Amino acid sequence: MATLGAGKTASIGIRKQKRADLVAEELKRLITQRNLKPGDKLPQEVKLQETFGVSKGTIREALKSLEVQGLVSVSTGPAGGGTIVEVPLDRTFQLMQNYLFFKDIGIADVYTVRRLLEPELAAGAVPHLTEDDFRALEHTIDLCDPASTKAAAPLDQRQEDLSFHDILAAANPNPMLRFCCELINEMIRQLVVFGNETSSKDHAKFGASNVKFHRQILDAARARDAETVRELMSTHMEDCTHHVTRMKGRVHGRLVLDSEMPRRNRPLIDEHDDSGGDA
Repeated sequence: MATLGAGKTASIGIRKQKRADLVAEELKRLITQRNLKPGDKLPQEVKLQETFGVSKGTIREALKSLEVQGLVSVSTGPAGGGTIVEVPLDRTFQLMQNYLFFKDIGIADVYTVRRLLEPELAAGAVPHLTEDDFRALEHTIDLCDPASTKAAAPLDQRQEDLSFHDILAAANPNPMLRFCCELINEMIRQLVVFGNETSSKDHAKFGASNVKFHRQILDAARARDAETVRELMSTHMEDCTHHVTRMKGRVHGRLVLDSEMPRRNRPLIDEHDDSGGDA
């Protein structure tokens, strides 16, 4: 039978934790030691009870803790237990926003980071883009182009603006860079707002500018010209910063609700106007 909290870490205060928290930590060690991957299963609840010498309630509380953290999916019943899952971006974003809620984050802060990261993200994606990726990028542009017969409603257009960047992110092999850019995109979807002083004409200009840059970036990417993609994305981010600043965009400081978590590819919110914002 395993001893909870055994080792040096336990001797310096970990024993003050609840038993369920100790079990959760031991399960994390187990995941690491066994190199478990998404889809792999943890031992059944009965086996875990025997291993750690705790009650069914303690095991379930520990598994619930890991489920809240996004590490496992829990099923109940005689064969119940935890299955390893990949931590979803939405959950990570929610935790990040819990932290940022108490910080003074402005729109300039968001776009400073975008200007630094997006050009490298896009350039790094170029060698890895597939024909399916190119078709998906073209599709997002068509949905945002007022001249296209496929053009979507204004709010959906802003959603597709960001989808363009998500497609590039998904193709980039650098997991840290991809993660940072996807989190910023999610922040823009859910937290950037414009006031009622922003006219539909301003939104239209912003959207048209996004379409222009996205087409140029797509053409350069198809030509496998990573350096041109980097330069175009840098100029695009400068242009986005100009538009968002001119339109008085701001970060709406709020906590993201669990009920919002499954919603992906959400457009920018406009507090008073029906047209969205940025890419």
